[in-house]
Amino acid sequence: MEKKFENVAANEKNPKWEQMIKRKRPLSKKKGDIRTEFERDYTRILYSTAYRRLKHKTQVYFSPVSDHICTRIEHVNYVESISYTIANNLGLNTELTKAISIAHDLGHSPFGHSGEKILNEIMQKEVGESFWHEKNGLNAVDNLILLENHDGHKTNLNLTYAVRDGIISHCGEVNDKVLFPRDEAIDLQMYTRPNEYMPYTWEGCVVKLADRISYIARDLEDSLSVKILGKNQVEELTKILNIGKNMNNSNIISMLISDLCENSSVEGGLKFSDDKINLLDKLNEFYIANIYTAEKVEAANRYFKLVLGEIFNTLYKVYDGENTLKKLEEKRRIYPRLIDAFIKWIQTYCKEENQETNKKLYDLKEKKDYAKAIIHYISGMTDKYAIDVYNEIISF
Repeated sequence: MEKKFENVAANEKNPKWEQMIKRKRPLSKKKGDIRTEFERDYTRILYSTAYRRLKHKTQVYFSPVSDHICTRIEHVNYVESISYTIANNLGLNTELTKAISIAHDLGHSPFGHSGEKILNEIMQKEVGESFWHEKNGLNAVDNLILLENHDGHKTNLNLTYAVRDGIISHCGEVNDKVLFPRDEAIDLQMYTRPNEYMPYTWEGCVVKLADRISYIARDLEDSLSVKILGKNQVEELTKILNIGKNMNNSNIISMLISDLCENSSVEGGLKFSDDKINLLDKLNEFYIANIYTAEKVEAANRYFKLVLGEIFNTLYKVYDGENTLKKLEEKRRIYPRLIDAFIKWIQTYCKEENQETNKKLYDLKEKKDYAKAIIHYISGMTDKYAIDVYNEIISF
């Protein structure tokens, strides 16, 4: 197996290495810990509650009856597997691709990309900023997700720069023809939109492409399983793929991985052949026309807007500056589940001196800060929890 990228892998010989493993502050170390920096990141992500909640978040199809339809947690595991295969073949750091992969969608809201769009509309209206899951993912690992350390003290995940960069740079819903990592170690808060910068590492670029391979393959297989495609649409797909009747996850992923590894080089970048680029473009067009805008998907989207909008409005209308906590307490008897959890959220992230997060995230004197706190709180919900809370709001 030719390790074409071995000389540019994320390791101690790489001139970027010190920046790659840089953290905002030192991690506490247990005596005898044998893990590498990226292995430590991987386990910190794996043990977090945010990672566990991905199993109850929509990938494409909401609330599937079948256990075999993909949810968000399966998607990130697919990306981990695909990126590992690519990185291993090319000679890159598989520990880094694994860590980025399982963290890359931690910022996703309930109800998939539809939920993301809804929260973005609310954020732009009430805060004047954009909400997008890559940026929210970075905010989550930097500020929101708390993990108990060896000493029993809760802190943020405090991940390495390379993994944090991979999270905010991972956008796979684009049609980049060739990927090269950027040279500059920018402040990741400089990002103002998805895909604004390329990842800092080759490994981050691999995850970006693995994300695309994963959803292109699995979204198709799920669509066939739920029978959302008619006979004519299946025949059209068969012609586009040109791989016979075996339009399954395994065959499509294998085809794309092999093509990527064969056509990529350090000099020429990470890329597919022209034939496969054309295939991916055609598949993307087909998915938009026949899967992502299908009748049942659109009906679900209208429901999601109602659910998330009502949760936001219920919490937002309580705002009364520094008296907001008192007002929330008064609402506890009406919406006990929602208000109990949200009060804990506010108390955790609005403290002046917060030993858990090391900084105050929201100022209740500012209405925009309060709106942002609600949006970040909602973004961490699972589909089921959001619906349960909505039902509490409308039920007697």
